[in-house]
Amino acid sequence: MSGASIIDDLAARGLIHDTTDLDALRGRLDAGPITLYHGIDPSASSLHIGNYVGVLALRRFQDAGHKPIVLIGGATGMVGDPGGRSEERNLLDEYTLQSNTAGIRGQLEHLVDFESASGAELVSNYDWTKSVGVLDFLRDVGKHVTVNHMVARDSVRSRMDSEHGISYTEFSYMLLQAFDYWWLHTNMGCDLQIGGSDQWGNIAQGVDLIRRRTGDHVHALTWPLITRADGQKFGKSVSGAVWLDPERTTPYEFHQYWLNTDDRDVERFLLQLTLLSVPEIIGIMGAHAAAPERRAAQHALADAVTGQIHGTDAAQAATRAAAVLFGGQVPAPEDLHALRGIVPETTVTVSELHDTEPFVDLLVETALTSSRREARQSLSDGAVRWNGEKTDGSDGSVLAPGSMGLLQRGKRNRHLVVLA
Repeated sequence: MSGASIIDDLAARGLIHDTTDLDALRGRLDAGPITLYHGIDPSASSLHIGNYVGVLALRRFQDAGHKPIVLIGGATGMVGDPGGRSEERNLLDEYTLQSNTAGIRGQLEHLVDFESASGAELVSNYDWTKSVGVLDFLRDVGKHVTVNHMVARDSVRSRMDSEHGISYTEFSYMLLQAFDYWWLHTNMGCDLQIGGSDQWGNIAQGVDLIRRRTGDHVHALTWPLITRADGQKFGKSVSGAVWLDPERTTPYEFHQYWLNTDDRDVERFLLQLTLLSVPEIIGIMGAHAAAPERRAAQHALADAVTGQIHGTDAAQAATRAAAVLFGGQVPAPEDLHALRGIVPETTVTVSELHDTEPFVDLLVETALTSSRREARQSLSDGAVRWNGEKTDGSDGSVLAPGSMGLLQRGKRNRHLVVLA
């Protein structure tokens, strides 16, 4: 893909907000492969959906033949970016930073290529910052930046006017990020930094520092912050962040998050959060417009994003699980396995069940009812299903050792039973 092609693709997806000089960047991309970087805050051991946009942007450039660098903010993570925060964050110790970096690296490997000769590189700015003396930093970096320019930034000004104010530690963040870009340009030939639009001031500061210290002209590109039509912060659910770590947000929950995307957001998310081509997305949206009740666009979005992060098998398992839980279909064995980790699970020994009331035992054992009396009443009322079909509890032959089944009381109370 030529420089013009990747820039045009990003523009078609709505992923260009600010650039230093778009024509110059096109020309540089057309001249040959470029090394670019994007920084990630290592404040947790997992990436979340808010980080995903930037990692996917690196993947887009890599697929176009360019070399990405993923920078983990080991040093800046100890300082904290004041942008978007009302008070200072907790500073991280070195052990936590290393632990978080290891977790993030494992997730990045599913999204960008680290293995090929021109593969991505993962670096931490702690490695080149830890030995820099304060006098050297003030001389080589601080003298090139005016305080007037720093306090003019909205994120700094808002913190200065707030109840908590801003510490000198956080105030110095933009200098550290500018130093990162200078170091990567000088030592790794990096000529492009990308990031969200809230980072434009920091990124532009790095461009200016490189020009002042070396005379070189480098590039910067940001995308608009991705928000939801309902005003909720992107990547947040009712219970908190939507994580890429399957232990924090299960693939099923992750898939469901995208299935619930508002119609007003779905085309934008398909463009900005998937690797589907723009013509493919136009086709998906055409089918969606013809029958919006089928939510074809949401299904395509959920399958694409879940597949990119957790793999195609996980996306298919999430679809099967949802069909069982909400579609009312009789589950196949593989569908029941897809429910593991999604609904509560109990192992029950068939030989220990009551000969004439095995389902009464199951309902009590799984805590779907609080008493045998309540269990009998639920069975009598037709409120109990076994693998999607109503049961009055009289047929114990369906409870075969070595199998499993979905026991359901009412519409929402479900339990996976493993029969031993």
